[in-house]
Amino acid sequence: MVESESDTILANAQTVNVAFLVVGDPFGATTHTDLVIRAKELAIPVETIHNASIMNAIGACGLQLYNFGQTISMVWFTETWRPDSWYPRVKENRDIGLHTLCLLDIKVKEQSLENMARGRLIYEPPRFMTVNTCLEQMLEIEENRGENAYGPETLAIGCVRLGTSTQLFVMHVMEAEMVRGFCPVKYQAKFDEIYKRDYES
Repeated sequence: MVESESDTILANAQTVNVAFLVVGDPFGATTHTDLVIRAKELAIPVETIHNASIMNAIGACGLQLYNFGQTISMVWFTETWRPDSWYPRVKENRDIGLHTLCLLDIKVKEQSLENMARGRLIYEPPRFMTVNTCLEQMLEIEENRGENAYGPETLAIGCVRLGTSTQLFVMHVMEAEMVRGFCPVKYQAKFDEIYKRDYES
């Protein structure tokens, strides 16, 4: 919404109070930061009420937040698109002994290419990437690139329904099926070296 309606949001904010509610941290997306910058350029006062976010909630899995490096986003691969731009960040994190938080893809209110091309407002059912899908894709990229950022024996933690009464954390090597039958799974913390204090948590 913010990408397509930012002008409307700001135009209304000139004369009335406008609230923009987001999931997670309000500055977790560059479009949200851009909205604040544009508001300030227009002399529109901005007040921020910070919110809980996966960026700090991930500490519930027992790993120290100080030991996380760069965060990556994992999208679903297609037959013609298998992006690996995130791979160097995982390798950099591993090289300096830091964990990597992987944000897993979600598809909500998405159109098929055919419906989009024909101008039909028909949306696909919501889909949430699983930890297993993420691990399979990561291992495929490691096999293709061969730079040893991680491997089948690298430990990973799958975090399921984080922040709810049914949250679940599963630790296993990447080649194993971690969490079967627990959907949706949104986040995965991948790490290469478990510090003693982290493991004991």
